[in-house]
Amino acid sequence: MQAKVAERGQVTIPKALRERLGITPGTILDFEADNGQLVAVKTEAIDELNALYGRFGRNRNTDELMAALRNEK
Repeated sequence: MQAKVAERGQVTIPKALRERLGITPGTILDFEADNGQLVAVKTEAIDELNALYGRFGRNRNTDELMAALRNEK
């Protein structure tokens, strides 16, 4: 399958590949160069607040901290 690079460097991933690989709107792709080839790997979005998980000595993620503050179980 081929796709043309647009003026601003954008490429449309062919629909058949998006469907086969589960690439949906909002999917994060990590791009790498590997021996002259462009490789895109699906990654999970990182919630910026959960990235701080454990940094304040509580070993709880953001959702758990908010539930505790609200006295929820």
